[in-house]
Amino acid sequence: MVDDTGWQGPGEGGLSLSGKQWGRPGDTWGFAGVLNGISSVHEAFFNAGGLGIVIGDGKLPHPGLEQIIETYYRLPLAKDFWFSPDYQFIANPAYNRDRGPVSVIAARLHAEF
Repeated sequence: MVDDTGWQGPGEGGLSLSGKQWGRPGDTWGFAGVLNGISSVHEAFFNAGGLGIVIGDGKLPHPGLEQIIETYYRLPLAKDFWFSPDYQFIANPAYNRDRGPVSVIAARLHAEF
């Protein structure tokens, strides 16, 4: 059995601030928070051994809200080329209170041609 991600609200929010405020107009700092829930149908599906695109490990005995906080800083390296370090903190990953928390550190390179 395979299903989509199983995501079901409840909400998210974030902000993005231009570096103009601290004298670096090409920079951007961002912050976001997300609360993901799971429907009772998806909960039963995953607890019965179902697999999703990104979740499913055979059981979901203690479902809970997936809670994510993310921050990033984008800075230009050259015209049309940016670097962004990124950090995410995830509590109850894949809606499972038996997992995590997880810290994810990443870096992005963005180029426009």
